[in-house]
Amino acid sequence: MYGYGAYYGSGWIYVLPGLILAMYAQAKISSAYSKYSKIDSGTGISGAQAAKIIMDKNNLSDVSIKMIGGQLTDNYNPTNKVLSLSKEVYEGTSIASIGIAAHEVGHAIQHMQNYKPVKLRTMLVPAAGIGSNMAMTFILLGLFISKTILQVGIAMFAIAVLFQVVTLPVEFDASRRALQQLSSGILPDDKIKGAREVLKAAALTYVAATLTSIGQLLRLLSLSRRRD
Repeated sequence: MYGYGAYYGSGWIYVLPGLILAMYAQAKISSAYSKYSKIDSGTGISGAQAAKIIMDKNNLSDVSIKMIGGQLTDNYNPTNKVLSLSKEVYEGTSIASIGIAAHEVGHAIQHMQNYKPVKLRTMLVPAAGIGSNMAMTFILLGLFISKTILQVGIAMFAIAVLFQVVTLPVEFDASRRALQQLSSGILPDDKIKGAREVLKAAALTYVAATLTSIGQLLRLLSLSRRRD
């Protein structure tokens, strides 16, 4: 029979690379954000204003901008077409503030243009939500009750991992679009490098999270193949 010992004691080699990369990615985003949030863009505009300029250039008149709490909580919700920016990004005139705001507008542009990976990710949202919330319950029950239940839990977890994999091109493309927009006269040429560093560091956190989840999935598959 499987048990906690089998779950917690096996296959850590699969997860370790992702955990190491995650620590590195967290250090990179903290360093890049800390550095470039202190360097003014020299444009005289805030993150919210930069977002509005980009939206106007791309005919996104139906998207609204609001301020939310927290740090690096910025996001775009395609359901209600709301661009939510943290206070520091919304009001800030730093390179980091403008770069992050532009990235979120990049997601709005993707949605407007029906970018295919976004459509796929949207389709996966319900199943991925169930997988994220229920997978561990089934896995833990499966360790004690039956291999079939364990495999159901692993399948749920695999869907959540697939969602993370599909998210990667979405995030990379949003950053590409952001830098393209910023380079069209919004941000001075000598400031683009800083925005790129911030966005690359942020993207690395998604890569690390995905790699960690893939490692966890491989670990679970290895566990499923074991028999007492």
